[in-house]
Amino acid sequence: MIVTGASSGVGRALADLLAHRGCHVLATARRHDRLASLAKSSSDRCPILYLSGDLCDAGFRDALVADAIERLGGIDMVVSAAGAGAVGPFRESTPETFARVVDLDFVAQAEFARACLPSLTTSADPAIVFVGSILGLHPLPLHGEYAASKAALRSLATTLRLELADVGVDVIVATLGPVESEFWDSLVAGVRPSWSRGTPMPAGAAAAAIIGGLERRRPEIIPGWRAKSYAFLARYLPGLIDRTVARHLKRAARASVSDEPRPEPSPRLRP
Repeated sequence: MIVTGASSGVGRALADLLAHRGCHVLATARRHDRLASLAKSSSDRCPILYLSGDLCDAGFRDALVADAIERLGGIDMVVSAAGAGAVGPFRESTPETFARVVDLDFVAQAEFARACLPSLTTSADPAIVFVGSILGLHPLPLHGEYAASKAALRSLATTLRLELADVGVDVIVATLGPVESEFWDSLVAGVRPSWSRGTPMPAGAAAAAIIGGLERRRPEIIPGWRAKSYAFLARYLPGLIDRTVARHLKRAARASVSDEPRPEPSPRLRP
């Protein structure tokens, strides 16, 4: 199987747990040193193989598929955990930021799945797992590019699930809430909003939940009570999410104004 985004966070935890369960894993990400460290920590019984590169590069995607077929004998599963985000008002963003986030979070994932399909359809028990986000269920302000990409990924997964059912390829979406990762440290643009806080779910726990759902072939996996709560609100009370976030935005705007230095008062002219 191939695990993308395996240099950190849930992708790394998934590669590690799957290998410990006896799966033959080919891990990929851009950071070669992180992949080498992951491979070094894997067991001799089932070592993790790796190939570094940018999944947004079509040439690398083709090379990764060929490498998996050569070294693993084929592809029976694809776990797409690569991704990145950007923060800020859409009107102040740039086409370059939009293109980079959408390319990595949606286009590259879709095209990589397409490239793997010829090998997947020859497997005895194939599956594609797209690692999505609760923002694909209901977006939040300042996360326009990321939320749109995750919503598109979710829509694609539903389409593929129906299209590939007759050839036996299961398509699964893991809808994650806040999880331990380097997401906020590797934003394409912007900084973490002041109101975005909370204790994230450990990456290992999220990975274990995804694997548990994968074993049962559930079409959607939502690890943790925070993600489940958000999913419930997104479905039944989306207005409550909007009103809550609107209050946070207003509070943050007032705090920003109060933190600005006040101009020195002009000296009074005495007659």
